[in-house]
Amino acid sequence: MGKVMPGRFTAEMEGSFVVFIIGMRINRLFAVHKWAPVAAAMGGMMKELYQHPELGFLGHNGSFNMRTITQIQYWRSYEHLEHYARHSHNHLSAWKKFNQSVGSDGTVGVFHETYLVEAGKYESVYVNMPAFGLGKVGEIVSATGKRETSRQRLTKQ
Repeated sequence: MGKVMPGRFTAEMEGSFVVFIIGMRINRLFAVHKWAPVAAAMGGMMKELYQHPELGFLGHNGSFNMRTITQIQYWRSYEHLEHYARHSHNHLSAWKKFNQSVGSDGTVGVFHETYLVEAGKYESVYVNMPAFGLGKVGEIVSATGKRETSRQRLTKQ
C-alpha cells in the first residue's frame, strides 16, 4: 500500500463511473486444485487491464478474508466493463475453464455486483490513509470547507 497522507481528504471523479465488486469464495479449502486456478486467473486479467487503460478500467482495491477474495474495481463506464467481459481472451478463457473445472460442483463460489454511479452521486472521506478506493482513481482533495461533511460533499454546497 502507498504512503499514508496525514489529514482528511475526499475524492472527486469527473463524470459517471462504475463500481464493480468481484470475487470468489473457497467453499472446500482442501480442493486447492479447483480454487487455485480461479484465483490465479485474476492476475492475468489485472495485468491486461493495467497495461491497457483504453479498456476503461480505472483501478482496484483487493482484499482477502479467510475464504473470500474480493476486488472493488472502478470502470469508466458499463459499456467498457461489458466489452471487456464479452471480448477479452483472458476473461473468456478463465470463465470457460471455471465452468469446465468447477461449474456448479460447489467447491468454489464466484460473485460480482455492478453499480452505475451518476456524476456527483457519491461521497468519500479518507483520514490518515494512503490513496484508496476512489482516492486511487480520482482526484484527492482536502475534505475541509465546503467538503467538510458527507452532505456537503454530496450536494456540493
